Amino acid sequence: MAMTIKSGGSRKDMVSEINVTPFVDVMLVLLIIFMVAAPMMMQGLDVKLPETSAKPIPTEEKRLVVSVAEDHRIFIDDEEVDLDVLPSRLSAIQRDCGDVRGVILRADKRIEYGFVVQVMGTIRKAGVEQIGMVTEPISETVGNARP
Repeated sequence: MAMTIKSGGSRKDMVSEINVTPFVDVMLVLLIIFMVAAPMMMQGLDVKLPETSAKPIPTEEKRLVVSVAEDHRIFIDDEEVDLDVLPSRLSAIQRDCGDVRGVILRADKRIEYGFVVQVMGTIRKAGVEQIGMVTEPISETVGNARP
């Protein structure tokens, strides 16, 4: 912090100035760190989600992400599990981490509806009461042909 004292009259005024250069340096370093780290914080599996025009529902609760890939492989966050092991694995996670409120289901849009419903039923069998589905917003491109 820099401080100057003016001595120009009968009254002495003190002027203090804050040096903001270190603050700007720290903010730029943090910005770069977050820009590099943000893509690495994505969890789950890369699946092509169905599109919808519904608005996202804000939530602050911790939820597990169950992803279903196009080839019917099932993942809890990044860990691959079989369909018959899914209920016991989810029950164990809920027992160990009591703050998990529900499950977010991410299913590839090319998967048949019956398999997605079967996975949802298996999740319900594990005692999960809240199941959310993840979709992507509809792209607004002109001439976008939809199947």
